[in-house]
Amino acid sequence: MLSTLQVVTTVIVGLMVGVEFSVAVIMSRILDALPGDSRQQGHAHGGRLLGALMPFWYGGSLALSAVWAVAARDRPGTRLVVAAAGLLLLSVLMSVLLLVPINNRNKNWTPENRPADWEEQLGRWSRYHYVRVAVIIAAFAVASNPSRMILRATSARTSASSAATRRSLPA
Repeated sequence: MLSTLQVVTTVIVGLMVGVEFSVAVIMSRILDALPGDSRQQGHAHGGRLLGALMPFWYGGSLALSAVWAVAARDRPGTRLVVAAAGLLLLSVLMSVLLLVPINNRNKNWTPENRPADWEEQLGRWSRYHYVRVAVIIAAFAVASNPSRMILRATSARTSASSAATRRSLPA
């Protein structure tokens, strides 16, 4: 059960990191290269699509990490799982306090109603997003290490238990 939780958590967090890295490094550059009003409209559309999905992804990643930390509390590597959950909590706080307010304004902008400083606000969102991506990459890296440690410890216990069972069986 614990190994399944580790794998699911690691995959979910890893996919989230991949999506957010892609937004930071690829999608933002594509959108910024669009001509005229298309740039702002593309950012608004992306904000609507990902803004609906990401709260569940971030919250789910944090919840899975917290459950993993509790379930593995007596195992090697648990401190790293707690550290990863702490980094994911930081990313959620950054999202709620810094990025979501800008995104909520941006997703409703049109060329007719956007504020004069819309480019500055999108730039600020991008800078915050880069920092958040660094935080979740760190969370993923930290969470990946205990996965190996805890899985190895579980595997060693299973191997020892299997060897003991084989010794107790009649030949």
